Amino acid sequence: MNFKSIFMGTTAAALVAGAVSAEPVTLRIQTHYATEHPTGQFLATWIDDVQTMSGGDITIEMFYSSSVVATTETFDAAINGILDCDATGGAYQTGKNPAFQFVGDIMGGYETPWQQYSWLYYGDGYEAAQELYNEQNMQLIGWSIYGQESLSSSRPIAGFEDLDGWKFRSPPGLETEIFEELGASPIVMDFTEIFTALETGIIDGADASGLANNVGLGIYDIVKHATYPGFHSMPSDHLACNLDVWNSLTEQQRRIIDTAWQKLSFQIALYNEKANSEAAAALQEQGVTLYDWSTEDRVIFRQAAQTAWEGWADKNPETRALVESHKAYLQQLGLLN
Repeated sequence: MNFKSIFMGTTAAALVAGAVSAEPVTLRIQTHYATEHPTGQFLATWIDDVQTMSGGDITIEMFYSSSVVATTETFDAAINGILDCDATGGAYQTGKNPAFQFVGDIMGGYETPWQQYSWLYYGDGYEAAQELYNEQNMQLIGWSIYGQESLSSSRPIAGFEDLDGWKFRSPPGLETEIFEELGASPIVMDFTEIFTALETGIIDGADASGLANNVGLGIYDIVKHATYPGFHSMPSDHLACNLDVWNSLTEQQRRIIDTAWQKLSFQIALYNEKANSEAAAALQEQGVTLYDWSTEDRVIFRQAAQTAWEGWADKNPETRALVESHKAYLQQLGLLN
């Protein structure tokens, strides 16, 4: 028997031994997405990948549409053992620590999902974010980023000058500060209130989701203006698990979960890039006007965002550390002076 045969035989035996020694585990995970949503469908594929690659040693019990606890309570449910993992997003946890804003939605930072992923994996992002999660006895496994969101409007929104007095639905927090700086009038309201508010003229527009998702929601049946490609918001959904649960898994189980999640995250970005492009073409044919903001207007928005970042960075050392990490990496990418 030659050396290659001995090596291959030893490796195979080690893999079998590793598989045999792994204790079967069931992970209870909640997502805010519905089963029929594209991301919900990608999550179903992720579950199949994990269970197949683990040879059945890992079973995923996924709870869709926040069916166990409210979306904003999913993280706590994982901390407290009601669930094992949270598949929502870090931005829901700014009440615990404002630093979570900068692992959830940087606002006015990166232009593409690939730039943002590169901060996580090739900047110092993963280590910096992990400290924040570990303080809550959670482990960040990875992100999924569907791309830039689009602003929808009942009136033209061609550049920052059109923001003057523009009333729009906004999520709470950092976004409201940025748009107020530019003269807009953000109104924080629940997602479910958007359509009535648009129809009755309470708001002129909305920050809801990406272009293709907005089509699915029926927003462009009401309003006929939108920004595309987007520039203002690119939220990161996450997979985060209870740290004790994560540490109890074998190295093989952890790598399977991580590898399958990276496949899911990149596929989501690829899918949405195609879906948004198709939606843009269809909307223009239907008479919806799309506005691609100029480089100059994007710079003005990013400057307003940076002003707001600094205010948040002053809240505590953890937020300052993440803001400085993003700024340094954005400078490397040529997105900040």
